[in-house]
Formats: sequence, structure tokens, C-alpha cells
Amino acid sequence: MDHFSSQAMAMKVQKKILSSMATKASIQMFIDDTTSEILDELYRVSKEYSGNKAEAHKVIKDLIKIAVKIGVLFRNNRFSTEELVLAQDFKKKLRQGAMTAISFYEVDFTFEKTVMSELLTGCRDLLLQLVNSHLTLKSHGRINNVFNHYADPELLTRLYQPDGPFRDNLTRICKGLNKLLEDGTI
Repeated sequence: MDHFSSQAMAMKVQKKILSSMATKASIQMFIDDTTSEILDELYRVSKEYSGNKAEAHKVIKDLIKIAVKIGVLFRNNRFSTEELVLAQDFKKKLRQGAMTAISFYEVDFTFEKTVMSELLTGCRDLLLQLVNSHLTLKSHGRINNVFNHYADPELLTRLYQPDGPFRDNLTRICKGLNKLLEDGTI
């Protein structure tokens, strides 16, 4: 039996269109200025750390695509009650990660790469559970790409070196995270 749903088709088209237009200019309508600034800093860190502009661009593009797709799913009430509980768990874990990132930044020599890496992989795992039945394997790959990249203990260690090359980037990232926490965004 062929089951057709125009609503499901419209959402699929919306996700596809948003996925294909994930450029900085078009995403401004979905992502606030503070988040955009954090993404810019994450891009700079990734580019400098990896020495690969294309890889850094892909990680940020993947992050934006996932954020937009999840936003589409939320706006279209696609998550079940159980999935909404997972979404709350993800938001709590993300908030905990942001507060931990800021704390490690503000108090020199408290950074623990294992703690930060585990927080990020915990976020990844919750997000993968949340979108399991909603997004394609390609999108799951994007989630893995983003979180595995930023959970890399070596990247995190370089990022948090008190006198390291990424100190200014980390300052701006944490300033943005603080603002998002104060605003209740995360």
C-alpha cells in the first residue's frame, strides 16, 4: 500500500532545501549573531589546527546543516514524547559542556581533556539517539564528523593551552557561550 503524506513531503523538501543552502548568508535567518560568531571562531580553530581549510569548512557546514534540520523537525513537531525527553537531556548535557568549557577557560590549569572530550561524545550520542528515526545515515555521519572533530583530545589540549595559539579564539568562544547561557539559548 502506497502511503502519501503531503506534510511529510513538504518537510522533506524543506530539509533538502535548507541543507543545500547552508551558506553563511542564508543561515543568518536561522542562527543568531552570537552563535554565528562562535561558529566563526570554531572554524578558525579547526582550520589552524588541521591545516586544512576544506576540512574546517566541512565541519562547520555539517554543524549548521544538522542544527537547521533539527530545528525543522522541532518546528514541525516531529519528535515523540520519548524523543523530547532525549532532547531535554541533550540540552542539559550541552549546557553542562558550555559551563565546563567556560570554567576550564576562566581557571588556568584546571583543563582536563578527558572531561571535555567525554562531554562532547555524550552530546553526540544523545543527539544520534534523538534523530535516529528522522535523519539519514548521511546526517548521522555529519553529527559524528562534528562531534568527533571537536572531541579530539589533542585539539582540545591545544585550544586550552593558557599561552597557546588559540587563546584569543577560546576567549571569544567562551564570551559567546556565556552570552548564550545568560540568554537561556543553551
